[in-house]
Amino acid sequence: MPGHDIIVIGTSAGGLKALGTILGALPPNLDATLFIVRHLAADQPSILPQILADVGSLPVSHPTDGEAIQTGHIYVAPPDYHLLVNQGSMRVVRGPQENRFRPAIDALFRSAARAYGARVVGVVLTGYLDDGTVGLQAIKQRGGVAIVQDPNEAEYPSMTKSALRYVKVDHCLPLAEISDRLVQLSHTPTAEAEIHPMSDALDIEAKIAEQQMNTQELLEHVEAIGTRTTYTCPECNGSIWQIGQDELLRFRCHIGHSFTANVFLAEQTQNVENALWTAVRVMEEKVTFSRQMAEQMKNYNLQKATAKYEEHAKQLDAEVAIIRGIILDGFATKRAVAAIEEEQPEAL
Repeated sequence: MPGHDIIVIGTSAGGLKALGTILGALPPNLDATLFIVRHLAADQPSILPQILADVGSLPVSHPTDGEAIQTGHIYVAPPDYHLLVNQGSMRVVRGPQENRFRPAIDALFRSAARAYGARVVGVVLTGYLDDGTVGLQAIKQRGGVAIVQDPNEAEYPSMTKSALRYVKVDHCLPLAEISDRLVQLSHTPTAEAEIHPMSDALDIEAKIAEQQMNTQELLEHVEAIGTRTTYTCPECNGSIWQIGQDELLRFRCHIGHSFTANVFLAEQTQNVENALWTAVRVMEEKVTFSRQMAEQMKNYNLQKATAKYEEHAKQLDAEVAIIRGIILDGFATKRAVAAIEEEQPEAL
């Protein structure tokens, strides 16, 4: 029986230091393959493979689409591309963002769970919000192992707290202990695949990330795993479905954009603010034009028309001030503080 030799790691803010600690302690003869997603700016070149190669003894690279998987190698998702795992090879694709990210941790974790089942170890490290939680759930459903960095030492504990809250985590460890546990697990035989069969929902969501279905297939598949809502996708304004009935509320549109509840709410808040600023812009243009008309009527010595346009501009100015007040101080544009940031879940 193979060991837990497919290791997927997800991190965001504070992740460089965390990754360096883990990878720097791995042996050069590790009988496993590592796949890493760290949230990166889409428009910046990544030197993460060079940095990680300098701190450890294993080769590190950005893979290419279709590249074969090599044991004892570390693969890092390139900026603005999802890294997905198939049997024996990898996909590197610009599929729809998940939780506003590309690369997304959930997409990597989900694909690995589909391809390798119980052989997968999922590791969630420091970072904002909750990317990685849904993917870690998929890994557990397939019999894999879930490891989470101790949130008490995480530089940004939100991702780790979310994972601990919604996933039956196998190990909650400080960074200094994760490397040894990964080595140990790589030699630990896995369960039979039949014990943890793949669900239709996992297979469908992994396929959506690869974007190899046509429009009709995408619609049919999202309908099969979700319930249509009255909401619209914050990214593309398309119809959106609630996926499953899991405790971690999440949504997906038929294009493929995916959101957990906190991210969905944050996107709605941003859209409200954008709409209000648009209203301010249009109304200010109307104020300026009304004043221009008032000046023109004044030049023609049309006093009533002048007064009408001046009053119109005055009333519009007052309404613009109201909208600006909503943007600056109103509840509609405030970023909600998730309860998960306020409470510390118990480590399992």
